[in-house]
Amino acid sequence: MKRALRLRRPADFSRVRRQGRSYRHRLLLLRLCENSLAHNRYGIVAGRRLGMAVERNRIKRRLRALLMTLHKDLHQGFDIVLLPRRAVLRQPFFELQRIIKRMFSQARLVESG
Repeated sequence: MKRALRLRRPADFSRVRRQGRSYRHRLLLLRLCENSLAHNRYGIVAGRRLGMAVERNRIKRRLRALLMTLHKDLHQGFDIVLLPRRAVLRQPFFELQRIIKRMFSQARLVESG
């Protein structure tokens, strides 16, 4: 993922947590907040509660891949944070894709047409 598309600063994550809207699924929590940029920025929070480093990194890789496939179809100008739950590890890739697409449409981030 390009550096410009990543949330990196702790202040950005806390701003999304304080000011953003949340959408929940049993496997995933989506938080988003408008930014003043012409593009979206993405962050993934995978804490130790998810498992060992190998498992956390696998979750982050899968979610980053999904975000990059969906990036061009989304409304721009948002900071988006994903917080996966432990059960994400057992889900096939296509199921995660379906869940994230549904959450993005629920959040009205999907471009129409």
